[in-house]
Amino acid sequence: MTTMPANRRRWRNTAVGLGFLLPNFAGFVILTLVPVVLLFYYAFTEWNMFGGATFNGLDNFRRMAGDSSFWTALRNTLYYSAFHIPLTLAVSLGLALLLNRKLRGVGFFRTVAFFPYITSIVAIAQIWNMLFSPGFGPVNEVLRWIGVDSPPGWTTSADWSMPAVIVVGTWREMGYYMLLFLAALQTIPAQLHEAARVDGANAWQRFRAVTLPGLRPTTFFITVLLTIGSFKVFDLILVMTDGGPGQSTLVLSQYIYKKGFQENEFGYASAVSIVLFAICFLVTVIQFVVNKRRSE
Repeated sequence: MTTMPANRRRWRNTAVGLGFLLPNFAGFVILTLVPVVLLFYYAFTEWNMFGGATFNGLDNFRRMAGDSSFWTALRNTLYYSAFHIPLTLAVSLGLALLLNRKLRGVGFFRTVAFFPYITSIVAIAQIWNMLFSPGFGPVNEVLRWIGVDSPPGWTTSADWSMPAVIVVGTWREMGYYMLLFLAALQTIPAQLHEAARVDGANAWQRFRAVTLPGLRPTTFFITVLLTIGSFKVFDLILVMTDGGPGQSTLVLSQYIYKKGFQENEFGYASAVSIVLFAICFLVTVIQFVVNKRRSE
């Protein structure tokens, strides 16, 4: 029995590894890298899908500066993110702390909390629209029962439509982030809690001194995911309010979709996409810098 030379074995292992990597890399290049590069090109052109793209320099960005609908979409995106991120963090962490205990049927309750995340977004939107119905929805019926004479119009009201979407978005995503927090909670050594309890620390002091520091890497990771997801929220708003009433829930992702696929202004939509990408990138970098300083 002959032994394969080391060089030949090394080249064979390399070829096998490349064979596994190349299909995924090819998919990344074709489906992600090339479209992103083209996006940066089309952002400086005027193109309506028919004919060739005409280079127009910074005209799309100048137009954006005077576009009231763009600024409305940007404000709504910031509004959604400012409330959705901390609310989802708080609720998912609270659920994780509650369901990290040894309770009867805890597996069932974890499944129930996670189930909305894998449920069809269309079904979720339709059900919540019925729940928020001003005339006969259960939410307003409960509010009338407890003494609220004029309950909100929710998705039919320009003032209350965005809070309604934030509530639904938090309810839908809290189960997923709860699982991440649960996994992190179970990595914190129980000895640390025992030592703090022996030192006389109460539950709140143990939470601040032991639990929160142990959750810092996971909290940072979840915050980054929530930030990116909040800035590019699209499907929930599209099927729940379609950006209305008026433009009260119009966000940047939907505005890009509207300009690109409904009005065929692909050059302008690409420019707005770059702005959205820049905002997500900037906020993420700031989060990394802040987290690094806190870790030091």
